[in-house]
Amino acid sequence: MNSRRSWLIFSFGSFVYLSAVMQRTSLGIAGVSATERFGGSAAVLSSLAVVQLIVYAAAQIPVGVLIDRFGPRVLMLAGTALMVAGQLTLAFAPSITLAVVGRMLVGAGDAAIFISVIRLITSWFSGRIVPQLSQWFGNIGQLGQVLSAVPLAWILHDFGWTPAFLGATLVAFVAFVVVVVGIRDRPAGAPDQPRPKSWGSALTQLRHSFSRPGTQLGFWSHFVTQSSGTVFTLLWGFPFMVYGLGYESSLAAAMLTIPVAAAIICGPILGVLTARHPLRRSNIVLGIVTVMAAAWALVLLWPVGPPFWLIVVLLIVLGGGGPGSLIGFDFARTFNPQRSLGSANGVVNVGGFLASFVMMFLIGVLLDVQDSWRQAHTGVSDLYALDSFRLAFTVQFLIVGIGVVMLVSTRKRTRRMLSRDEGIEVAPLWVELSRRLRQHKRVE
Repeated sequence: MNSRRSWLIFSFGSFVYLSAVMQRTSLGIAGVSATERFGGSAAVLSSLAVVQLIVYAAAQIPVGVLIDRFGPRVLMLAGTALMVAGQLTLAFAPSITLAVVGRMLVGAGDAAIFISVIRLITSWFSGRIVPQLSQWFGNIGQLGQVLSAVPLAWILHDFGWTPAFLGATLVAFVAFVVVVVGIRDRPAGAPDQPRPKSWGSALTQLRHSFSRPGTQLGFWSHFVTQSSGTVFTLLWGFPFMVYGLGYESSLAAAMLTIPVAAAIICGPILGVLTARHPLRRSNIVLGIVTVMAAAWALVLLWPVGPPFWLIVVLLIVLGGGGPGSLIGFDFARTFNPQRSLGSANGVVNVGGFLASFVMMFLIGVLLDVQDSWRQAHTGVSDLYALDSFRLAFTVQFLIVGIGVVMLVSTRKRTRRMLSRDEGIEVAPLWVELSRRLRQHKRVE
């Protein structure tokens, strides 16, 4: 554990995840080219991105069960192979139908990578460094978005659709080779964890993982931290800045890189805090959510249009939600046995995507309802009016608020379990801070 070979495995796994993020985001730079190649409406073309994410989210729990039964290496081999097939299909797709099939394959392959590498980290490392490595690995992976935005975009612009996606296919194939050559499930000589011998026992193990309060705490932590930033960067942030705030398209696109930079800075900090204060991880999560809520409240309540600096602050704060969501996997790690960690991580990873899809849908519904009301009274359509966005974005407070209530409730059950099973008493944060303040005064 924590050997040179461990660090090599970590490097290989991080590269494979970086490749997966590149495949996931590769279509984001190809919207205009997709319109020229396939034609069709914006709704039809958007299905390329949406169906990929739906497949990704739906595959999380099945992938977790498969990791527990067959190990992460097998799933990483299958995932990288699916991404090669998906990008190859997209490179030569003559119609939107085949292009959608290609993106579904990419989504299914991508779904196998993240929680597989999380499992590798817990198998090859131990101690306080594990939560920090989870943050570093997540940040390294996000650099894949830079690869799709710069070199891949250049190839697309200068050489066309097929060469660009063949280039992405090549990166996915290199990742497949890296898994074949370099990835192993566990250190040599380490005992193999008991694996389910049948699908029935695998599903029983999944049920046990889901029933553990620590797994549920991870689910709700992921639910409340990841969703707001995902909704903004993936769908509604661009039209909000361009149509609601009047920013130039190029400026709005550039600003969507701010959360990535913020995540790279925040990730290591949160990793250190999580490692040093394992009994206060939920307080860190709630602190992140509180800061995000305050930033959104300022943006939505600001008279007339919010100033540019405030939007930058919002994007920085939203960037902290990504690494904050990784704390959910640390809950899964510490409250589940190694043999069922894949299932537990799959459950956790559904949380943020579930909240994101619900928010995306409700925001769209509220925008449509307000525009229909406006047309009925004034005859003027303005779907993306700033005031419409103000009201629509408030749905985040409802969804995340529900998640916070569930998180606090699950935390109570988790702390009761710790007290009963391990004799660990976790006092409320204000009580702990008051105690430390009294100790500090006595020392003085």
